[in-house]
Amino acid sequence: MTETWIILGATSSMARAFARAVARNGAQVLLAGRDMADLQASASDCALQGAPVAEALHFDARDQATFAPIIERATALEGMINVAVFVGSMPTQEAIDADPSLIAGTVTDNYAGPAAFLQMIAPKMEERGGGTVAGVGSVAGDRGRIGNYVYGSSKAGFHTYLSGLRNRLTRSGGHVVTVKPGFVDTSMTWGIEGMFLVASPEKIAADILTAVEKRKNVIYTPGFWRLIMGIITAIPERLFKKLSI
Repeated sequence: MTETWIILGATSSMARAFARAVARNGAQVLLAGRDMADLQASASDCALQGAPVAEALHFDARDQATFAPIIERATALEGMINVAVFVGSMPTQEAIDADPSLIAGTVTDNYAGPAAFLQMIAPKMEERGGGTVAGVGSVAGDRGRIGNYVYGSSKAGFHTYLSGLRNRLTRSGGHVVTVKPGFVDTSMTWGIEGMFLVASPEKIAADILTAVEKRKNVIYTPGFWRLIMGIITAIPERLFKKLSI
C-alpha cells in the first residue's frame, strides 16, 4: 500500500535516521523543517534509499502559516498519510530561570505547534481511513524534575494530547504511537553533564518503526527506560522533592 510520511523537525538526527528507514521501505517522504539546505540533502539521500517521492518543505512550529502547504502536498499524493513528529527545543532550565520568556517558545516547539499541525491534518487522515502518527515526546514528561521541569511539562502536555488523538483516530482506522526516548545522541544533548545510557538515533528510529508496525500505543526507547521511569515516578513526593535528579 502506498503511504506518505510527513516528518516534522526532519533535520534532527533521529528524524534523519527514521526518514532513511521508511524510504528504504518504499514510502513517499516529505521532510519538513527550517534548514532548507539540510532538508534538500536529506531528500536526495532518501531518494537514493528508495523513496519514490522525497521532498523538502518549510516548516516552523512557531508559524502556523507554514502548515497548510505541507498538508496540501501530502493530500495531493496517493495513499495513507502518516506523520512523525520530531520537532522540539530544550533550553536549559538555568537559561529559562534567567529568562522566563523562553517558556513560550519551548511550549510551542514541543507541544502547541505540533499539536496544531496534527489537529489540522487529522481530518485528512480520517477521510482516508487510516494512517499513523508517531509523536516523539520524552521520558522527561513523566515527572517534573528540578533540572528540566519546563521542558518536561511541555512534553507531558504533548503526551496527553497524543493520548486523546489516539482515541480519536482509532475510530477511523488510524493509530497514534507515543514515543518516549531517554538520552539520545543528538545536538540537543551534546555537552550536557550527567548523560548516561545514551542511545544512537538509529536505535530510536528502529524502535519507532517497530512500534508503528505493531501498532503500539506507548513505547520507551531504549526499552529499559520504562523501568527507570517506573522507579522515578514511584518515589513519594515528600522524598522526591528533596532529590536532585
